[in-house]
Amino acid sequence: MNKIKRALLSVSNKDGIVELARGLHQLGIQLISTGGTAGRLKEAGLPVTGISELTKYPEMMDGRVKTLHPAVHGGILAVRANQKHMAELKEAGLGTIDLIVCNLYPFAETIARAGSTQAEALENIDIGGPTMIRSAAKNNQDVAVVVDPADYDLLLEKLRNSEQGLDSKFRLKLAAKAFAHTAQYDQLIHEYLAEPEQKGGAMPHIMLKRYQKKLELRYGENPHQRAAFYQENKRKEPSLITARQLHGKALSFNNINDANGALELIKEFTGQAAVAVIKHANPCGMAVSRSIFKAFQKAYAGDPLSAFGGIVALNRRVKAELAAEIAAEDKFVELVIAPGYSEAALAILKKRWKNVRLLETVELYINQDDPGYEFKQVTGGLLVQERDIRAVSREELKVVTESEPTPEQIDELLFAWKVVKHVKSNAIVMAKDGMVVGVGAGQMSRVDSMLIAGRKAGGRQEGGVVASDAFFPFPDAITEAAARGIKAVIQPGGSVRDQEVIQACNQWGIAMVFTGIRHFKH
Repeated sequence: MNKIKRALLSVSNKDGIVELARGLHQLGIQLISTGGTAGRLKEAGLPVTGISELTKYPEMMDGRVKTLHPAVHGGILAVRANQKHMAELKEAGLGTIDLIVCNLYPFAETIARAGSTQAEALENIDIGGPTMIRSAAKNNQDVAVVVDPADYDLLLEKLRNSEQGLDSKFRLKLAAKAFAHTAQYDQLIHEYLAEPEQKGGAMPHIMLKRYQKKLELRYGENPHQRAAFYQENKRKEPSLITARQLHGKALSFNNINDANGALELIKEFTGQAAVAVIKHANPCGMAVSRSIFKAFQKAYAGDPLSAFGGIVALNRRVKAELAAEIAAEDKFVELVIAPGYSEAALAILKKRWKNVRLLETVELYINQDDPGYEFKQVTGGLLVQERDIRAVSREELKVVTESEPTPEQIDELLFAWKVVKHVKSNAIVMAKDGMVVGVGAGQMSRVDSMLIAGRKAGGRQEGGVVASDAFFPFPDAITEAAARGIKAVIQPGGSVRDQEVIQACNQWGIAMVFTGIRHFKH
């Protein structure tokens, strides 16, 4: 273990830096520092060698050039076991630097601030910091580099217990963390500079995304698969990653996947009280109403058999009466997620189920200005697409049949259309009175999805509507819908057999509208 004799401290985030410097000083380690960090340490009464004293050269250009000097990088990069390196260092009158404590200019905080300009953002791109960090991390066999204040106490503990030396395994771990720090920093800068082009419609030429582990999961979809939950660096929208868990067992891989699907669905209905019940990534129940209590009753009644053990998402605060309904003896849910709970509601749910996961979000909405991308991993590659947040208005609907839908049917059709977007393709949704009564999901033929939805509806669909996520390739599904009393259909249109499908609707007196938009979800 190489003994730490000189440390260079230069940090933007100054949390804990005085305490660290004091601990290093007590161990007899010489402190070198720059700018504001040096000032903070001197105020604390610590002896500090300023960077200009070390380099014998003044800081330049408002601090843009201060550590980019052989006195700094020679002292960091010299390989101690290389006699030539050490001789050159001695001949230049330079000493080694054995510890670098550095974190970077607040670029993320700058661009997140309302009203920040590009000039401010560019000024907060650190140059000297990443260079020192990378130099130290490269030479980790001789130099330790610390970028995270959370590591300060452990660093001091190891130094105190090992006569100021650090073992190679610890230095390597710090080096890996240091390269992750600079990589994430560069990724954020790249994302910021590339944003104007991407807002113009261009897909990124290079896909760089920063994700940080938030949760270690017990396992993945199945017990033999390892898994973790990672947080995206930049996401300005209410989501599962920002939700707070108030009660219950740790979230599982499947809990997270299903709860995400539930949230994305009810975000479509911010103007109405809405409840979704999700099972295996598909909605088995969904409803809107004037009250969140009634919306839950309707949503759960959509398919009570499938709802057992499902995920319940609500877009309104949960109060005691609703909590009691959710916790009724005939029901069982794995997870409830909502934008708030009363104390009485929490008490009811906790009493009913010791392990139920209760999550709280902020008020839900879709970030239309910066929706981000969706990713699908394939072996050896990554599929990237824009999020499907396209909404359809009443004015965009094209009536293609002899029968025109009533205003009430238009409401039902638009409701079903929002839901079908969140059902696995091929997808059919049957709806009536603001409630999903039947879902056919993930079938290889659309008529099979219609048959499944009809079986699930069990007669409740009569007089209701159907939404299809893609066009009907044949009129057979329309015939099945007519046999079940469906009175209106919404679909994208675009099949070579559209006219046959329209004729079938006319034959059965069904009103049909085209959206011109498809909503495949695989």
